[in-house]
Amino acid sequence: MRIYLDDERRTPPGWVRVYWPDEAIALLETGKVDESGLDHDLGDDARGTGYDVVLWVEEAVALRRFRPPKRVVHSANSSARQKMLAGIAAIEALACSQG
Repeated sequence: MRIYLDDERRTPPGWVRVYWPDEAIALLETGKVDESGLDHDLGDDARGTGYDVVLWVEEAVALRRFRPPKRVVHSANSSARQKMLAGIAAIEALACSQG
């Protein structure tokens, strides 16, 4: 399954659309997600951002040996995009160190 977290963009064909981090995390927890497309700004920061998904994946990898799916960031927020990409790099390093 490929999930697409975004509040405004059109969902690419073959992707499952989610609007909030908790929806993305619920699908990630199933272990059936092969790829995730993440936006940062979702219209209500109180409900979370795409970075919250990155943080969840990092914690799941560190504490539960979660196997992270491929992640793509499509956020137009340049500073948030860089923060998310740095988090993804940390996840990759952690996952590689676990074998």
